[in-house]
Amino acid sequence: MSNAENPPTDNPHVRVTDVRLLSDNWYRLHTTTFDLQGHDGSWSTQSRETYDRGNGATILLYDVERRTVLLTSQFRYPAFINGHPGGMLIETAAGLLDDDDPETAIRREAIEETGHRVGEVTHVFDAFMSPGSVTERLHFYAAPYDAGTREHEGGGLAEEGEQITLVELDIDEALDLIVSGGIIDAKTIMLLQWAVLRGPFAS
Repeated sequence: MSNAENPPTDNPHVRVTDVRLLSDNWYRLHTTTFDLQGHDGSWSTQSRETYDRGNGATILLYDVERRTVLLTSQFRYPAFINGHPGGMLIETAAGLLDDDDPETAIRREAIEETGHRVGEVTHVFDAFMSPGSVTERLHFYAAPYDAGTREHEGGGLAEEGEQITLVELDIDEALDLIVSGGIIDAKTIMLLQWAVLRGPFAS
């Protein structure tokens, strides 16, 4: 996790004056007051809330010969209460790093969620997904899959309340679902677009 209570000092235009912990129920929610220097040299006082859940990783599993991608579907309560019908999202496999490095973490998540033990993985890029309020940096990966990489049926960990269904799609069908709203998860959209622009399905 980031250290919100001991913020960095490498930006001379930011002076943190107060940090308060609001909640430590699941992850950590802070409110921070800081002074920010503008382009004209003047200072303004601002206040922001930051939610720190740690960093994460996600992976796109693809089969070049069959032109398919292996995704997951699961219920997401925040999407449900914000108007996504049924709250079910189609996504790339993903999870928090916990105490692992990003590659170790995404190999763990791939086997837990999809049942596939991947071989060589490609690091695609990193991204902050909601930098206005969430500290999480997400590490993006891709790897091939086929019948030989499958070890079990996947589905996630029951002890963590995961109820994951596998969704295998033709890459063109997956892209069409982005347009129609069937795929609305940001990390998944980013990896699918990478796959056809610079990745395994690039022409």
